[in-house]
This record gives sequence, C-alpha cells and structure tokens, in this order.
Amino acid sequence: MIYITGDCHGEFGKIRRFCMEMGTAREDIMIILGDAGINISNGLRDLRKKQMLSQIPITLFCIHGNHEMRPTRVVKVDEWGGRTTKKAYRLKDWHGGRVYVESAFPSILFARDGEVYDLDGIETLVIGGAYSPDKPMRLARGWPWFPDEQPDGRIRKRVEKAIEKRQGKVDALLTHTIPARYIPHLHLRPWPGVDQSTEYWLDRVEDSLQYKKWYAGHFHVDVTIGKLEIMMDHVEPFIGK
Repeated sequence: MIYITGDCHGEFGKIRRFCMEMGTAREDIMIILGDAGINISNGLRDLRKKQMLSQIPITLFCIHGNHEMRPTRVVKVDEWGGRTTKKAYRLKDWHGGRVYVESAFPSILFARDGEVYDLDGIETLVIGGAYSPDKPMRLARGWPWFPDEQPDGRIRKRVEKAIEKRQGKVDALLTHTIPARYIPHLHLRPWPGVDQSTEYWLDRVEDSLQYKKWYAGHFHVDVTIGKLEIMMDHVEPFIGK
C-alpha cells in the first residue's frame, strides 16, 4: 500500500499511530509532502530521529520542503553528534526514478526533484521546495534557514525536460508548494516580501501538463481545490488517478 500525508516538521506521531492502527509493513510507502523535519541541524538530534523512524514498519518517501536541508548538503554524523567530511546520502534507483538514501537508514528516502516515479502504475512527477515566509524570523533568532530551499534553474530544467519527454502527460504530481493561481482560494493573510517565483513557475508547469491529481503540503491546511489536494494532518491512501 502507498499512503500520503502533509508536513511533519519533526513530529511523527500521526505516522506512528497510523502505522500501528493499519498494521503496515516495510514494503508499504508513506509519502510526506515536504518539511518532514528529518535533516535540520545535521547533528545528533537528526541522527536520533532517523534511528527512531527506522523502527517504524513503513518506508518513508519524502519530498523536499523549505524547513530542511537538501540531502546533497547532509554529511555523516557519528554516535556523539560529530560531523564527518563524508556525504551522507547517495542516489539509487527506485520505482523508475532515483532517490537519495543513507546506507544506515534504507527505509528513509528523499525524492530527487524532477524525477518521475512509477508508484503502483501511477506515473508521478515530484517537484519539491518553496520560499519560507518565516525567513526573517528564523534568521533573527538564529534558527536554520537554507538558501537553496527553492528549485533553482537546474532543477526547473530537469522538471521541464521530464515533462517534455512524456509529451506533457503524467498521472500525478507531488509538490511542496502549489501553483500561484490556487493561493487566493486559501484566504490567507498576505505575507509581506514573500517570493512567489516558484508558485508562478508552477502555474506554467501546470499549463504544460495533462494530469489527474496534484498533491501538495506547505500551507498547513487540509483542502481540496479541483484536482489539487493540499494536505497537512490527515493520512490517506495515495490514489493519483
């Protein structure tokens, strides 16, 4: 089975409870739509989270958010919290695409932006990242903020090539943020100085695609707008069609 949920921000109670209630197995997959909160400080606290998560009977498939490090920046941490010079993640083939994985934690996977995965026959395009509206507060308080939180030009080209290769057709999309045209539906208060370049780019991505279902996180609501489902608290089966 494949399941899906929204942001976790380092709190995995909903996933633990769900897996206990459903009697999941390692072969089952839980999609997290960004901000899993696993790689934040690249230290001992992250290591302990991974050790705990590796005991849950499911495989986590995480989309990149805006409150976490990209796997390419994470280095190995020893049992005392000391950082090494070795990269923690490597790429491996998985469900028709490539994912980032640590050898010590094979059940915790991170999607590579622009990959298309075959999830039980559902061709699924992944596009992570977003701008952080709370960036000024995080910087002022010395909290982690990551300058590569949004998809850069290289990632955008990879996404656009994947769409072109499939002649503009996929079954489903997994993203962290959403196309800009859907934001007014959420009736959110305006955030001054928010960079919405990723959202406007996703408008163009949507215009170039034929798809059946789009899942996203980021906005901390559970709302469905047409074919777009924004998720936060609940967990449900991944349908994608």
